[in-house]
Amino acid sequence: MSATKQAPLRFSFLGPAGTFTYAALKQVAPPDSIEIPALDVPMALRLVRSGEADYAVVPIENSVEGGVNATLDALTDGSALQIKAEMLVPIAFSLAVRPGTRREDIRAISTHSHAWAQCRGWIAERLGPVVHVPATSTAAGAKTLAESDSPGFEAALCPPATVKLMGLESLSDDVADNPGAVTRFIMVGLPGPQPERTGADKTTLLVQLPHDEAGALLSMLEQFSARGINLSRIESRPIGDSLGRYAFSIDAEGHLCDERIQAVLIGLHRVCPQVVFLGSYPSASGERIRPRPGTSDADFQAGREFVERLLAGRA
Repeated sequence: MSATKQAPLRFSFLGPAGTFTYAALKQVAPPDSIEIPALDVPMALRLVRSGEADYAVVPIENSVEGGVNATLDALTDGSALQIKAEMLVPIAFSLAVRPGTRREDIRAISTHSHAWAQCRGWIAERLGPVVHVPATSTAAGAKTLAESDSPGFEAALCPPATVKLMGLESLSDDVADNPGAVTRFIMVGLPGPQPERTGADKTTLLVQLPHDEAGALLSMLEQFSARGINLSRIESRPIGDSLGRYAFSIDAEGHLCDERIQAVLIGLHRVCPQVVFLGSYPSASGERIRPRPGTSDADFQAGREFVERLLAGRA
């Protein structure tokens, strides 16, 4: 009897094809997977929550602009999701135009807001005062420029691969204020078993602080410091119910299977009104974590055995 053929995995992503998100998708999606372009990040995640996609690939952090707020907020705005993997994509843009367009013809440029923030200095220096027309992704503006009779702009900032894909021309490649910029992407799925611990892992959390409690932020940070855990990212996000109310989106070095991460979660649960676990997954850098003395799994186990001996009345 032949084995039942497994259905191909479905991946939603911030589309259309040709975005940097699409390049990140190609790092994790099997060749036979079904690709589902989404208009924006919340839609890509909604497709996973509704069961129409198995995973979503979305941007979460840029080396120039920091966290992607749309992703940070959408991850916790609805039923539970968890991060399964992260990917890094080098970022450089092309100035895409229709054939025959000259630099002096450009009065408006369309691209995603994060892309504009990474290129506005370059644009101002070489093109002068042009208008930014926001697009939902780095490829969406180029697609509109290629397909619309009256797009409302003369150029688009997009990934170099998108230029040829859309039948456009590039007036300049490697457009960027900060050469070497990198964007971090995540693969998100429904809650389930965590990817195996590798020794080079991250754990992502959303932690809400108590309201109007002096020293609440310090108490929260001390949970990590006391266990020797480095935070590779921490950003405040408004809770939305009133001014001055914030939660913190955090990337901590370590895996849920690490004793020190478990101890942090216990500590956070004691001092914070809400702690949302968003997954443990291998770090894209592959750099192994070296626990501070006294914070390895063996150290925690030795401490627990010491207490057990005391409870048993043994010295």
